[in-house]
Parts: sequence; structure tokens; C-alpha cells
Amino acid sequence: MDNLIPTKTIKENGVIAIKNGIKPNPNKHIPIERKPKWLRIKSQNSSKFRELKEIVSHKKLHTVCEEAMCPNIQECWSHGTATFMLLGSVCTRACKFCAVDTGNPKGQIDAKEPEKVANSIAQMNLKYAVLTSVNRDDLEDGGAMHFAQTVVSTKKEAPGVIIEALVPDFLGKRESIETLLDSNVEVFAQNLETVKRLTHQVRDHRAGYEQTLEVLAYAKKYSPKTISKTSLMLGLGESEDELLESFNDIRSAGVDVLTLGQYMRPTINHLPVEKWYSPEEFQYMKKLALDIGFKEVASGPLVRSSYRADKIAHLIKD
Repeated sequence: MDNLIPTKTIKENGVIAIKNGIKPNPNKHIPIERKPKWLRIKSQNSSKFRELKEIVSHKKLHTVCEEAMCPNIQECWSHGTATFMLLGSVCTRACKFCAVDTGNPKGQIDAKEPEKVANSIAQMNLKYAVLTSVNRDDLEDGGAMHFAQTVVSTKKEAPGVIIEALVPDFLGKRESIETLLDSNVEVFAQNLETVKRLTHQVRDHRAGYEQTLEVLAYAKKYSPKTISKTSLMLGLGESEDELLESFNDIRSAGVDVLTLGQYMRPTINHLPVEKWYSPEEFQYMKKLALDIGFKEVASGPLVRSSYRADKIAHLIKD
């Protein structure tokens, strides 16, 4: 995990990828930061967690919980909530905060994946399912049709399930946004990740602060009843004023739900943590965001964009 040299790996489909998406960078001499006590996670090994792990392994499904080394995997799976990663486990981008493998899948798609994911969601008896994916810039529509097919298949196999799609930016293509929204997905999410000043050094060069805001704004304009959502990581060197600016920019794009969580460095080759925010500071940020007008804000050190996403189900029902 602390390997200083990017390591090539061959995935199960023959795609060559860079493990953990790492690239040589000037931060590798900085040791992994020691986490404060409030970030120590209690180990859970419930029967529900083991059951979901077996289903995911047996069906060879990719979950962001595993691929991105999410700290909440045991808690969420123990509560019967899982986030499925569509379109494989190799991302065409290399954001400097993310541990997902980077490479070029060269247009490969598992045509049976929508059906497999739908069957798994039905088998798990989930009421709220999150679908996300790696970036697939090698596909003309960025994978939008694959998302839509998965949503439609899931609603057929598991009637009544609420579906959230946490999508790539589709390079800002409106046709792709429309394709997904036409599937009647209940929640549309695309993550801004960080404040405007830090975007270039944190995200892949193909991503953009304004591009994400435009994607979110167009999604709300095209489908006003669909809940829109985005997420910011804290601890990358942003100021409170910059966060407030982002809160206002996000709300101006019509976004309903905001999640705020602590950035944690996945390997020594990724960006270092500049600040550990306390639970009290996260609650303070939550109040600031709610005062701006968000319908729901999830804010805490271990909160991730899809963490206990079922908590916003009431917005759909309302």
C-alpha cells in the first residue's frame, strides 16, 4: 500500500492498468498521516456483511466499497446497503485522491451486468440502491446507456427500489445526462469533490469545477423532480470562505443534497492530508450548508458520497 513506484497490473479481462491509479508525484516523501481517534473504525463482521460479501464475490460484481477502499464498508454492508460499481474496475482518469486502478478498457462492456446487478439487488432485498462507475471516456456516451439499462433492469427485478446514480461527468454531454434521466432514476449525483482553487491539483485534467456544476444544473433543469446530489471532501487545504463559495455555487446549480466528508489518503503516492476536521467542525459546516437552503446535508469525518444514502429516501417520498 505504501509502494513508491506505480505498479502495472493485468485485470481479469486482459486490460492493463496502473494499480491504485497512482503516478509519480512530489508528495511521496511525506509519510501517511496518523489518523485522529475519531477516525478509528470499529470492526464489524455481522452475518449480513458476510452474506453481501459472498453475493458480490459469487456474481463477480464490482462495488465502490471495495475498489475505493471505503472506510464504511463494514457498517454499510452490515445495514444491507451497498454501492455497485458499473462498467468494470479500471478508470480512464487518474484523480490524485482516488485509489481506483487507471487504464484504458478500450470499449469493453459486460452486456450482462445490468441484469446481474438487478438480480443481486433483488436478492439482497435492498430498498435503496446506489449505482456508480469508473470514468469511461473510451465510450462515446461515457456509459450513460449502460447506467440506464441497469436502472430499468433493477426496477423490473426489484419493484419499489429507490435508485441513486452517482455518475461521471460524461464530459458534460447533455445527451448522456438525458439518457440516464429518462430511465426514471430517483437521485442524480455527480461529485464536485473539492473547492474551485484546488480542482486542478486534486482531480484529473479532464474534470472541471464548472463542468460538474453545469452537469448538475442541466440535470435539474431537464428533470426537476429528480433529487440532485453532490459531495465535497474536506482536508485538502481549502479555507472556510472557499467552502462557503462552493456551497453557494452548488446550491445555485439547483442541488438538493450535499455530503461532506474527511479526505483520507489511500496510499503514499496520493495527495497528503492538510487538515483533520473534528466532528464538531463537520457539524458546523452542516449548519452553514443547511442555512444556504439544501434539503439534506450529511456531514461527518467518515461520510462518503454514498454513505447510508437511504437516509434521503424521505425526499423522494415527499
